Amino acid sequence: MTSLDPARVISDLKELRQLTGDQDGSQRIAFTTLWSTARSWLKAKCDEIPIENHLDAAGNFWATLKGESQRELLIGGHIDSVPNGGWLDGCLNLLAGLEILRRIHHQYKGKPPITIRLVDWADEEGARFGKSLFGSSACAGTLDMNEARVLKDKDGIELPAALRAVGIDFEKVKDSGVELKHAAAYLELHIEQGPVLLDKGLALGAVLGTFGVERHAITFYGQAAHSGSTPMNRRRDAFLAAARMSSEIYEIAQRYGGVCTIGSCKTKPGIVTSVVEECRITLDQRHLDPSGLAAMFADAKTASERFAHDCKVTVLWERLWQIDPILFDAQLMDWCEESIQETCGKCMRLPSGPLHDAAEVSLAGIPTSMMFVQSLHGISHNKIEDTKEEHIELSVVALDRLADKAMRWIASIK
Repeated sequence: MTSLDPARVISDLKELRQLTGDQDGSQRIAFTTLWSTARSWLKAKCDEIPIENHLDAAGNFWATLKGESQRELLIGGHIDSVPNGGWLDGCLNLLAGLEILRRIHHQYKGKPPITIRLVDWADEEGARFGKSLFGSSACAGTLDMNEARVLKDKDGIELPAALRAVGIDFEKVKDSGVELKHAAAYLELHIEQGPVLLDKGLALGAVLGTFGVERHAITFYGQAAHSGSTPMNRRRDAFLAAARMSSEIYEIAQRYGGVCTIGSCKTKPGIVTSVVEECRITLDQRHLDPSGLAAMFADAKTASERFAHDCKVTVLWERLWQIDPILFDAQLMDWCEESIQETCGKCMRLPSGPLHDAAEVSLAGIPTSMMFVQSLHGISHNKIEDTKEEHIELSVVALDRLADKAMRWIASIK
């Protein structure tokens, strides 16, 4: 392996930060002007190699270094960010992948044994319309078209209209699936976005898979009553039942080793002089083991019914979203761990709580592997998101080693 320059990745990352960020962080929200600016910048970087590039039907950007075989190794990430986001989330994946394309192009004089492709998935974050993994789920064929068709941003603009403004026909986005026809493996590098590697003093980790998610709205129904004239023992307080869920979910998470979050709470009539008649909370539960996730969900539902009974109210559950746990390819995971050990000596395997495009690619039946690099502060989706530059360089080297192992494996397939 020759000509790999990890320092150039850091330089590219800083150039992108300067181009599309401000004092509050990165502002590359998908389907906006700055996102398009970032896309044009990435295309110009790819043109320097040079390699073929195009947009697919879902707006995903593909850069392709054609090889002796049609079989493909995909390296992916996303250039979009959340508002006021960090400088590494998503774009580290892409720019490390671009550097690996440069290395392979140089080493094989433009004709590697297999085809190598870099993909920038459109709207991984879902920051504008609330639908994460848009481009990768469209490509994988898992996108719920009816659900996505009616999504609106805060200004009331519907997703199909926003896509039309950047030249994408919503009704044809699943045609992007043709891009995966020859895919043999998929690799993704990402900052961890949490504190596990930081707490362990490790630079890199191999990702076991992504958590399954159960996401529900839970609404408790009581009775509005005057806050001054209604005795405490006569109240049917919907908020009281909902509030008891707050501490309960922590006990459930500890019991099964998952995570549970109540992310929002809305009350009616919502005035200071009335007992709460209706209280709606949202519950997000995540676990890597399907049975653990199912048990957490069952316990939360049982607890809500108990609290409703005790508080003389009723409760209704509404599923918002669900995805099963996804385990990544065992062979690629072994090679990922081996690549990390060859680079920096120590490695651990850990699950991913956040979802990633890698999960959708895996659902499409493509062997998939993810690598994490340590996050300083254990913080992401925030302008203070950071990683030591020496760790970034290590991650580029380790990903390059993994790509080389995967490329040789794919080339050996008869």
